[in-house]
Amino acid sequence: MATYVSLIQFTDQGIRNIKDTAKRGEAAIAEAEKMGMKIVEEFWTMGAYDVVVLFEAPDDETMSAFTLQIGALGNVKSQTLRAFRRNEMEAILAKIK
Repeated sequence: MATYVSLIQFTDQGIRNIKDTAKRGEAAIAEAEKMGMKIVEEFWTMGAYDVVVLFEAPDDETMSAFTLQIGALGNVKSQTLRAFRRNEMEAILAKIK
């Protein structure tokens, strides 16, 4: 499965309902599993982003559908990065002529 890192910020609605953030995280884990994904780790953070989440998903389309579905709830906005492990990066570099 592909690896993704999501950098998440609370919206005004999300911060108003901050006491539910852990419950929302649990709901996200359940939804990810339904879509064939896995939330590997969740971190609540200080700084520019409020939460950082590490995902495994079968493909970009599934990851995109998940982030759109979660974003539509109105509590968070996110930036998602496709992350490559060392062996994946080595395979990419091998393609450079």
